Amino acid sequence: MATGKKTNSSEYTEASIRVLKGLEPVKQRPGMYTRTDSPLHIIQEVIDNASDEALSGAAGHIDVVLHSDASVSVTDDGRGIPVGLHPDEGVPVVEIVFTRLHSGGKFDKGAGGAYNFSGGLHGVGVSVTNALAQRLDVTVWRDSARHTMRFAEGEVVESLKSAALPRGERRSGTAVRVWPNPKYFDSQQVPIPELERLLRSKAVLLPGVKVTLTIEKTGETRQWQYEAGLRGYLLEALHEGRGDENTLIALQEGEQYSTGADNYAEGEGAAWVVVWSDAGNVVRESFVNLIPTSAGGTHESGLREGLFGAVKSFVDLHALLPKGVKLLPEDVFARASFVLSAKVLDPQFQGQIKERLNSRDAVRLVAGCCRPSLELWLNEHVEEGKKLAELVISQAQARLKSAQKVEKKKGSAVAVLPGKLTDCESEDTLRNEIFLVEGDSAGGSAKAGRDKEFQAILPLRGKVLNSWESERDRLFANNEIHDIAVAIGVDPHGVQDDPDLSGLRYGKICILSDADVDGSHIQVLLLTLFFKHFPKLIMRGHIHVARPPLFRIDAPARGKKPAQKFYALDEGELAAIEDRLRKEGLREGSWVISRFKGLGEMNPEQLWETTMNPDTRRLCPVELGALDHAATVARMTMLMGKGEAAARRAWLEEHGNEVEVDI
Repeated sequence: MATGKKTNSSEYTEASIRVLKGLEPVKQRPGMYTRTDSPLHIIQEVIDNASDEALSGAAGHIDVVLHSDASVSVTDDGRGIPVGLHPDEGVPVVEIVFTRLHSGGKFDKGAGGAYNFSGGLHGVGVSVTNALAQRLDVTVWRDSARHTMRFAEGEVVESLKSAALPRGERRSGTAVRVWPNPKYFDSQQVPIPELERLLRSKAVLLPGVKVTLTIEKTGETRQWQYEAGLRGYLLEALHEGRGDENTLIALQEGEQYSTGADNYAEGEGAAWVVVWSDAGNVVRESFVNLIPTSAGGTHESGLREGLFGAVKSFVDLHALLPKGVKLLPEDVFARASFVLSAKVLDPQFQGQIKERLNSRDAVRLVAGCCRPSLELWLNEHVEEGKKLAELVISQAQARLKSAQKVEKKKGSAVAVLPGKLTDCESEDTLRNEIFLVEGDSAGGSAKAGRDKEFQAILPLRGKVLNSWESERDRLFANNEIHDIAVAIGVDPHGVQDDPDLSGLRYGKICILSDADVDGSHIQVLLLTLFFKHFPKLIMRGHIHVARPPLFRIDAPARGKKPAQKFYALDEGELAAIEDRLRKEGLREGSWVISRFKGLGEMNPEQLWETTMNPDTRRLCPVELGALDHAATVARMTMLMGKGEAAARRAWLEEHGNEVEVDI
């Protein structure tokens, strides 16, 4: 008779924890590292490396070929990836670049670094390209020799081979040919219009560099080369979108880079061209160290701030503003088209695909570059300046008229607002925001740090009721839920209902809680409330979660870089920042780490800078996931239902082994 403990396949033991090594994390979760709709982004990583060579002045040609077998090759005439043995790792550097996530030549920004300006510091790059490729061939011309390697599924299949170049042949550079693995992408085809747009923008931003695209299947070859192209590029794009150039009100361009005498590193700054038009499409493109930032970021916020400051100064100087009209940044920005190219020594991006710049210093950097330039231009071109002012004022008047219409519609039967609500001044519902803040202490910091023009604060006392099983007609028995509903101006409703949202008082409803476990619990309770009793607000994109930092890191001055402060959302980001500081040559322990115990411990300036300022905060929109509504309701019932403890325990035991542990 057998004895002992019964086992089953769902048992959660020490062996259940799996440690992913090498490039395995990329293969397991490719969407965390790249876009998976097509292979364009993994090809862009290779193009970005070639562009960084051109940006450093080492390359003059970038050639891209779409081969008939669905592979893509990118060739440059730069310095070539180093092929010697790495002093610490003992393997060829070119192998490390393609097989290690946290490796590259762009970490060292100090004296002697290979790249002063490059497209980021994520440490993924072409290693992700290699991980998601069936095959990848790399050829390096360097040190009077030709060096080749081959990879498959991210692994080395042909080690580094070197052969001397024929006598008299002088060549340097890198060629990478990639066969994307179709199992990781919705489509194996690289979208040619997007690729062309990317390559043309590289040529525009790299004056004098020749960029070529060859499509083997059709035999077509396209080439771009601009000696100085931001202005021409923008006007060309506007002409394509509008069909004429008769509606241009004003055009201003400028370029300014730091000499190192101010608080920025030598070479940091921006080049830009801005066009205002009263009709037609608006074209907006921005780049950081040649990386396209399609989701914008802090450099675009800096441009907006600088343009607003300059135009407002001009309007005030000439007393052009009608009585009762107040200019806002969006009035100046509404009809502005621009191309912005920023250079940032150590750019911090949101996400691995680098679509949005998060570097907070970039706001002041770009604003400080473009505002004086535009102010000078306006004072030298007064008539054009007055036309621009007329356009901007008309935008402000249209905005005010629209806001008044909304106010008139919701003017009947206004409920008495909660006494603890600190409301905003603006009546523009779409622009207004309310922060549901955990506790009176944090509410005090938020009130002092907010922009009272458009940001309201509603402090919540204690944890909100778990409302998953609450009847709708009993909701208002809870004071906190009553105050939330009255403040936002919308009654509780179901997913099948058609609620009246005309009384909605804020375009963004932001949950703001501490960055710790208790704060996460409050987030869950509020999200439960909105999903169950205010679902239309989620469906229409009104609900957001603010993400305050858990840590502040103060780093001393180093080399070209002045003293800096960084904020980290969690321990993972803290470790990444510390790793970066070590790689930049800072001595261990020379930086100071502060942990915020809660929002109330942050002073108003810190809370504004990190969590409430639209230009520098991280605000996550709440969206419904991939599950259908019925499945989501079933999952929420299991997680939030009062009689579901056994089901929750079983679910945790079943899925505990899916937790990714970073050791």
